[in-house]
Amino acid sequence: MKTAFKKIAEMMHHSCPDESFAIEFWDGDRISFGKTPCVTLLFKNKECVKKIIESGYMGFGESYMERALEIVGDVQRLFRMGFSIDFDESRLSFLEKLRFFKISLLNRDTLHQAPKNISHHYDLGNEFYSFFLDKTMTYSCAYFNKKDDSLEQAQLNKYEHISRKLLLKPGDSLLDIGCGWGGMLIYAAQKYGINGVGITLSKNQHKYAGRKIKELGLEDKVKILYKDYRRLNGKFDKVVSIGMFEHVGKNFIPIFIKKVSVLLKKEGLGLLHTIGKDTPSSGDPWTFKYIFPGGYLPCLAEIVKEMGKTGFSILDVENLRWHYAKTLEYWVENYELNVKKVREMFDEAFVRRWRLFLNGSIAGFRYGNTRLFQVLFSKGINNDLPITRAHLYTES
Repeated sequence: MKTAFKKIAEMMHHSCPDESFAIEFWDGDRISFGKTPCVTLLFKNKECVKKIIESGYMGFGESYMERALEIVGDVQRLFRMGFSIDFDESRLSFLEKLRFFKISLLNRDTLHQAPKNISHHYDLGNEFYSFFLDKTMTYSCAYFNKKDDSLEQAQLNKYEHISRKLLLKPGDSLLDIGCGWGGMLIYAAQKYGINGVGITLSKNQHKYAGRKIKELGLEDKVKILYKDYRRLNGKFDKVVSIGMFEHVGKNFIPIFIKKVSVLLKKEGLGLLHTIGKDTPSSGDPWTFKYIFPGGYLPCLAEIVKEMGKTGFSILDVENLRWHYAKTLEYWVENYELNVKKVREMFDEAFVRRWRLFLNGSIAGFRYGNTRLFQVLFSKGINNDLPITRAHLYTES
């Protein structure tokens, strides 16, 4: 077992010769590359190593949660090396892939299962999310006009960036599919005078957003519904979905896009803001099991193909990969500042689970195949739209 892991370590070294790291085994055996390790892996027992060899990142994540594995130092550098050798793709056995497939079937985002999948992640409590989000309670990629923008400012920048792409104006009817804690609709109502409807399958988000809208006196402008997108009726001038499409599931991508077409008025504008991939890759079983049951990160090609089949005209595609890595760095910093509160609310395994998830996500955007796409589209051809992007960047 140690021999196999030493080979993996050698692969990591050859792939990233500039990185210094060490591995310490339960019996005192140690291997290292470079003079001063930036990160050290400590294996507490041989079962831990066996689990990682057999199950890839699933075994790695579970071992860390169980405290059989410790990571000392810069976890981002460790992830960089892991991505450089495509660790999980190379280690995942046929049996593990079969196990992942079975779990996927059980968690498909059907009308019955989708609320359970969403609740698993989003109904951990508004207080928990407040530990690392900014005061707008925005849980999606921010947009940094300047590298030193605060997290809150960057989230407001994101709402402004989307508003400009959608050419929002007073009186527009705006649908937000997967509205979270209501940030986008509140911003658009206050600044642009839209009439908005938001839908969510998180009971916590539904209650919080409704209460916030009432506090701000926006009840006549915005309403939040606890409803699945497939059950929604109506027609809207503009449609936006920010960070929800990742929960739709591969098999339901055509259904989602067709439903958006039904809800969007002719020549209306829509914007899909979603994590995705440039090329197909196997899903991450650990994240699927412990963080996002029912989740799927689509390829850009899958999105474009279905939009084309549905009759949408794709106007603009922007990749905000760097912006999400920066957003997550803020979240990790805030999370660690409040980690004692998280531990008191849950337990040590939960603390480690989310630490690994947030840090792994940063690395995915910085070093892996993870992207953040904003896809702007219209329902059919609209010849009255701006012919350049100048309106996105002029001073307001």
